[in-house]
Amino acid sequence: MAPVTQSTITTQGNKTPAALLSAQAAQPVKTAFPGIEHQLLEIIRKRQLKALFQPILDMRNGSYIGYEGLIRGPSDSPLHTPLNLFRAAAMYGLSNIVERLCREIVMETFCQLNLPGKLFLNVSPECLLNAHFREGETVAFMQKMGIAPEQVIIELTEHQPTYDYGLLRDAVLHYRKQGFQIAIDDLGEGFSSLRLWSELMPDYVKMDMHFSQGIHQDKVKQHFVQTIQNLAKIANCKVIVEGIETEADFAVLHDIGIPYGQGYLVARPAPLPGITPDNKIHELIQARMAANGQRERRTGRHLVRAEKLLIRSPFVTPDTTNDQVYALMTHMPELHAVPVIDANRKPVGLISRHKLIDFFARQYSRELFGKRSCIQLMDNAPAIVDKDISIQSLSRVLVDGAQHHLSDGFIITENGQYIGIGTGQDLMREITEQQINAARYANPLTLLPGNVAINEEIDRLLAERVSFVAAYCDLDNFKPFNDRYGYSRGDDIIEYTGKMLQQACDIHCDFVGHIGGDDFLILFQSHDWQERCENIIQQINAGLQQFFTREDRHNKGYMEENRQGEKVFVPLVSLSIGAVSIEPGLIDSHAEISTLAASAKKMAKKQAQKGEGAGLFIDRRTA
Repeated sequence: MAPVTQSTITTQGNKTPAALLSAQAAQPVKTAFPGIEHQLLEIIRKRQLKALFQPILDMRNGSYIGYEGLIRGPSDSPLHTPLNLFRAAAMYGLSNIVERLCREIVMETFCQLNLPGKLFLNVSPECLLNAHFREGETVAFMQKMGIAPEQVIIELTEHQPTYDYGLLRDAVLHYRKQGFQIAIDDLGEGFSSLRLWSELMPDYVKMDMHFSQGIHQDKVKQHFVQTIQNLAKIANCKVIVEGIETEADFAVLHDIGIPYGQGYLVARPAPLPGITPDNKIHELIQARMAANGQRERRTGRHLVRAEKLLIRSPFVTPDTTNDQVYALMTHMPELHAVPVIDANRKPVGLISRHKLIDFFARQYSRELFGKRSCIQLMDNAPAIVDKDISIQSLSRVLVDGAQHHLSDGFIITENGQYIGIGTGQDLMREITEQQINAARYANPLTLLPGNVAINEEIDRLLAERVSFVAAYCDLDNFKPFNDRYGYSRGDDIIEYTGKMLQQACDIHCDFVGHIGGDDFLILFQSHDWQERCENIIQQINAGLQQFFTREDRHNKGYMEENRQGEKVFVPLVSLSIGAVSIEPGLIDSHAEISTLAASAKKMAKKQAQKGEGAGLFIDRRTA
């Protein structure tokens, strides 16, 4: 969403807006619409501004990480909209006063509502560079209100070109040392937002709504957003996409891996925002995770689920005090974290043992905060996953998320409701065990799944009663090549073939296994499997040319002794594929499919030897 306020205010020294008003109001100002100046002065004198807050969603687990602070003028005034308000303030030389008033009202309201998580404050680079802003005025006001700098994200909003990047970089470093984090707003819209990103290395970048709206129908936008997400990972930065308004756009952004989002679909700006999203958001996230999990299940490589790591753990509610949480952890020393659950059994946060103990160790902290709600000390954006998510997807969620998610653990849900927690240690142990098992049965040359994994995958497909195609891939004339060029070059050809087969398949629904030697098996579930087979044969046969000498390529083969010691002409190595279409309920075992696929492969090789077809034979009898 485009910024609607510059929520930082710079003034001269420690004077209040009222004290500065008489001095600035007397200065010459531009003539504006009749009565506007008077209305603006009244708004300042009577503090007639209202704060709104729009939640920012963690799109991976359905929690709010914080809120963007927005401002509105009186509803019956032409200065109700932020655009008109700040335009008038600038026209009459009152920008500093209005900005400071906005900041005070936003922070005061944020504290009064006791909102959890981060507060995003829009700041223009000009304000950030203002000397009075840097003298600690904002920090002093925050201390008075009980807001720590670690809670505040300074969101830089660029309304005009910024040229002194060195000075701005120094200012950002100054605020980072005080504990603030930095965000860049409207990436892709401003005068030089990409350069700002490069110069300032912010903690967050917010993408303009132009790139989110209609993204489900626009491949260019999808590639652009994916590129920004990839850059953000390299820069250790988090992406927030603004303007999310439809479920279709949400689904695409979620699948791309965008971690955070805001927009009318998530929640509209409100004077009293909720602390948890609507059920429809949880349903959307669960639907995307289920769809991704289904794609993983079709690959046969992701069979272990988060439910295996489930620990049945006690929880607390938002009205539980910090003293009560501390007593619970003291009574149960094995608890590394305690989830906070609302009345509908939906998780809203996680309280880490070491963070709570560290906080209470500070002087007067327990006396000041012990009787307060535990939501003030909880992580309001913990890692929350469904019990059916694969271990591999879970590890990606934790690695792509905040650094503390591995140490604090994660919350496990079923249909959006809390059922337990898991630990990063248990996850790492399970992944290590899976890697050991995978290595035990993988082909050592190509690292593709071997016979055990292939048979397990076929049995799974048969048990699930789904249609698939078993394609047996074999290299023709491979043994003579080994005899002529040596086993090392033969290994190169096998490695090359394995890589090409992987690249040609749909990683979401096709399975590639290495039977041994120059034999491979593909289990297709992609609808265009026949076209893929034809492309595989064409591309691999063309690529195999590189492994022969120029002379052999020119002659399209070479003379070699056969088993009887006779010199015979051997054609270049080529690929043949025998494919068998398998329909549900017609075959009972992987052994029968192996026999059918081997038979189809022999037919493909015969066709290739006779010059019939392109090395592809399809057995459709089982259909």
